[in-house]
Amino acid sequence: MASIFTKIINGEIPCYKIAEDEKHFAFLDINPVAPGHTLVVPKHEVSYIFDLSEEEYVALELFARKVAKGLQEAVPCTRIAEAVIGLEVPHTHIHLVPIKSEGDMNFSRKLSIPSDEMQALAAKISAAVDIHLK
Repeated sequence: MASIFTKIINGEIPCYKIAEDEKHFAFLDINPVAPGHTLVVPKHEVSYIFDLSEEEYVALELFARKVAKGLQEAVPCTRIAEAVIGLEVPHTHIHLVPIKSEGDMNFSRKLSIPSDEMQALAAKISAAVDIHLK
């Protein structure tokens, strides 16, 4: 059965899309721990990141790096933190979270951001990421 992320990639479930290439997809987390919290996933559904082939793993990290560079330009922060937890959805995903301090990386605290603000944020981040994907 397809994961929720595969359904998002296939357009069956709406999302706040940030970027994609032929093998990867990035979108805003709908339960963010910080504004701009982005998920980066391979289009190929694999449950556990360390089960990806070496080529897939490296390509995913390189795509995430490009997304992180644009994210940092679009969202005021000190750094972009990266986390791979992978327990919520059985589809490999990297969390990219704009942070100003380590405390900002608190996954037990979720924000509620109105849809119009999420759309505006996604558009701003997407425009910044596009520059790095070329």
